[in-house]
Amino acid sequence: MTFKAEYIWIDGTEPTAKLRSKTKILAGEGLPLAELPIWGFDGSSTNQAKGHASDRVLKPVFSCPDPIRGGNDVLVLCEVLNTDMTPHESNTRAALAEVAAKYASQEPIFGIEQEYTFFEGTRPLGFPVNGFPAPQGGYYCGVGVDEIHGRPIVEAHLENCLKAGLGISGINAEVMPGQWEFQVGPLAPLEVSDQLWVARWLLYRTAEDFNVSATLDPKPVKGDWNGAGAHTNFSTKAMREGYDAIITACESLGEGSKPLDHVKNYGAGIDDRLTGLHETAPWDKYSYGVSDRGASVRIPWQVEQDQKGYIEDRRPNANVDPYVVTRLLVDTCCEALAKAGQV
Repeated sequence: MTFKAEYIWIDGTEPTAKLRSKTKILAGEGLPLAELPIWGFDGSSTNQAKGHASDRVLKPVFSCPDPIRGGNDVLVLCEVLNTDMTPHESNTRAALAEVAAKYASQEPIFGIEQEYTFFEGTRPLGFPVNGFPAPQGGYYCGVGVDEIHGRPIVEAHLENCLKAGLGISGINAEVMPGQWEFQVGPLAPLEVSDQLWVARWLLYRTAEDFNVSATLDPKPVKGDWNGAGAHTNFSTKAMREGYDAIITACESLGEGSKPLDHVKNYGAGIDDRLTGLHETAPWDKYSYGVSDRGASVRIPWQVEQDQKGYIEDRRPNANVDPYVVTRLLVDTCCEALAKAGQV
């Protein structure tokens, strides 16, 4: 008896990494994560090595049922190592693992809202061959063939994520034709990041079957159209128990060089999307506010009402590396909360 394991990894393409995968045939009817073997690949073809020393190592870090192949087949997310078993320079998961372990006692959790846009050839799905559709607005959470484009793909992707056992928590149509969103979480930093990468892979793979591409471009259409973000909802145990910790976290994200330190790592093309228009704050100005979708960080109105809860960092692009954004938020906010004794 054999089964198929699809080994998935993040490559070294800059400024935005791509997902790669290949299939390994393994003996048995399935293996637990700890028993899945390491594997290798040609790093010179993925921007992760030179040709004269091209071998790189794939170390399994997360596995789940393969909803597309079915049976005992699995998807295996891997981190990339050098041949001496140290993290490759493109491996951003390793740095998150250190920070997550350091602040584990604060119990940080995340929910990430992944926006994306379907393209048919060179135009967004639903855009006419010549010209533009009606202005944005009616498409958001809309219904009907005149406003919604790509729903069969979205439903198939949702079903695949659920079959895989991913912590997907919702979907909705976004403000531009062919633009959608799914949410992953609430989960701990490593779990939400691992599962978001796998959900992205499933998005691309599902769209293949419909001959449509999905892009995480933060500004897929120039002009008076919303961009695509990955709004990142974050809380710690103290934030879930009291409002003072909420304010401490918001204030910490605006201190000194922190705003620019974060924004420059929130995805390529950040200044194209964070213009101060289309429900964004300017990329170079930090702000926070209750129920304010024009702020860098939003405190939901219910959080103010309950005097506890979470915050939403609205700055990350759709193409952000979840390992990076979760690491930065944990490092900045948890350090500030620890200093304030709000743990």
